[in-house]
Amino acid sequence: MLHESALQTPALLVDAADLEHNLETMSRARPGASLRPHVKAHKCTGLARRQAGAGHGSFTCATIRELEGLAAAGLGDDLLLANEVLDASRLGRIDARVTLAVDSPETIAAAAAADLREVLIDVNVGLPRCGCAPEDAAGLAERARAAGLEVRGVMGYEGHAMLVEEREKREQLVADSMQILRAAHAAVGGELISAGGTGSYDCNALASEVQAGSYLLMDTAYAKLGLPFREALSVLARVISVSRDYAVADCGLKALGMDHGNPSVDGARVWFCSDEHLTFAPEVRVAVGDYVRVRPAHVDPTLAYHRELHVVEGGEVLETLPIDLRHW
Repeated sequence: MLHESALQTPALLVDAADLEHNLETMSRARPGASLRPHVKAHKCTGLARRQAGAGHGSFTCATIRELEGLAAAGLGDDLLLANEVLDASRLGRIDARVTLAVDSPETIAAAAAADLREVLIDVNVGLPRCGCAPEDAAGLAERARAAGLEVRGVMGYEGHAMLVEEREKREQLVADSMQILRAAHAAVGGELISAGGTGSYDCNALASEVQAGSYLLMDTAYAKLGLPFREALSVLARVISVSRDYAVADCGLKALGMDHGNPSVDGARVWFCSDEHLTFAPEVRVAVGDYVRVRPAHVDPTLAYHRELHVVEGGEVLETLPIDLRHW
């Protein structure tokens, strides 16, 4: 069996026990179809199969590539592309059940032109991103049905609430957003109210399904919320230079998602990251050649930087999985 010290650094590691804990914890809280895992968080069909094995047979995707990859892997029973696209022609050629988020006449026309059958009306519930104005949802649903599309319901993402550390405030933001979405659903109809994420998985009682993804691997940003999920993900790096007050490891901007801030290293204070370097001040002196575990602040872009991940236990590599849903 391969030991993690034989891996070329920086290497993406997933702790096997923590991964299993996160799978089991979420499947108890959101069993079966009440969770539609978002694969943008890991972009790996091997991990998606584990989620399916935990009882979650439907998936959320952010890109056409993710959706194509899941369908090719035999995981296409119910796939949602929770993102607007203006050229949906590739979606129409996929052998899977495909639902597309729409929020405008143009995106409805794109779905119809691709011969898709099902859509969700994407509603803006407070995050200034995609989604129609709530008062426009009913009219868009009528337009979609007139174009021959089945409207399965509505979706909305309360992303502005996801990383709010104060639990009471986060719950209130989620509740306010879901009141908007429920009102839109009353006007639109359909069986689905699709919303949420890891930060609201347990305080979004009004959604029929939650699109959580980061829970599986976690990161330091979500860890601040006190959720019952463990940080299974780390990047194995190696110390390549040591100075009097700091050390440098071979894990920089090109190996880490940095939009949520600096990564963390246990027993050290991270100063900054460069393209290929992480400069940190360790509490205990380190030597050139030592290994360190770097914990990223944002799981999704971190995974997208790597070709593969290694599931490990006690320093041994149990399995290597390709991150095969990357790119566009």
